[in-house]
Amino acid sequence: MTNLTEALAQSVSSWGVRLTYGEKGTLGGQEIIPVALACFGFGGGEGAGITPDDGEPAPGRSEGSGGGGGGFAVPIGAYIAGPAGPVFHPNPVALVAVTVPLVSALGMAVAQIVRATRGRTAH
Repeated sequence: MTNLTEALAQSVSSWGVRLTYGEKGTLGGQEIIPVALACFGFGGGEGAGITPDDGEPAPGRSEGSGGGGGGFAVPIGAYIAGPAGPVFHPNPVALVAVTVPLVSALGMAVAQIVRATRGRTAH
């Protein structure tokens, strides 16, 4: 299992680049390079058995291994060729998906500050 884990760890950097920046393509006569936020992970495990003094493994209590992984990619936009060079065009859906939680967190922080300020002046 160690060899598999090491091999996965060594190839991670190339996966990230390939997943984040896709292959060039042409759409409507313009060259584009898709861009995504990619996140992934993997894990592996090994086991060992209980070996009594006689050297024979205990039945049902020896060896094991496992592994798994997963990930996701969110398309955030594309670089589109223009007269002055490539220009980044964001994906509006991804922009909203990122902006909504950010604005919500900012609103909650402002509300906490207002409450704290009112509580101080009320005394």
